[in-house]
Order: sequence, then structure tokens, then C-alpha cells
Amino acid sequence: MIKSQNISLHDSLIQGKDNIVSDMGTEKVMLSVHNGKYYNLGEVGGRIWDLLVTPVTVQQIVSTLMTEYNVEQSECEQRVVSFLEHLLEEEIIQFNG
Repeated sequence: MIKSQNISLHDSLIQGKDNIVSDMGTEKVMLSVHNGKYYNLGEVGGRIWDLLVTPVTVQQIVSTLMTEYNVEQSECEQRVVSFLEHLLEEEIIQFNG
């Protein structure tokens, strides 16, 4: 497992391989074939997952979410970075490049 890494707003990330994702109403659930764990990404986490289909910077994710949800920039940045760091620790996403 990857040790906790600090993610910056300028980092580019992308979905990892070997994940099976399904829509469950407004939320997304995932099975990581790599580690055998299930995850409930929720609604916003599912939206972040969709944005990670191609390489995207953390800042681009934050900007997109701020246009789609009523959230302050500082809170959005904090929550997105925290969520992405968790996905990175679980080896569900990876740095691009």
C-alpha cells in the first residue's frame, strides 16, 4: 500500500486499472479487483471518479465541482484533496506522469 502522500492542486491524476464501478441510484459503488475491497463513492465521489476517466488536475476537479455544487473554494479544495489522498492510498487512482 502507498504511504500517505500529499496531493497538490497542480497534480494530475487518473483512474487506476482493475476497478469495477456501478451506479446505484445517485451514488457510485466500486469493487477494486486489485485489493478485493468494496467502496461507496457516494454522489460527489462518483462525480470525481467520472472526472478522473482522463488525466485531470486537482484544480480542474475543484473548479468543476464549484460550478456544480454550492460550496466554498477552501472547503471544496480540502475535501477533494482528502478524498483523492484516500483513493491514492488505496491504489484506486494514480498520478499521471
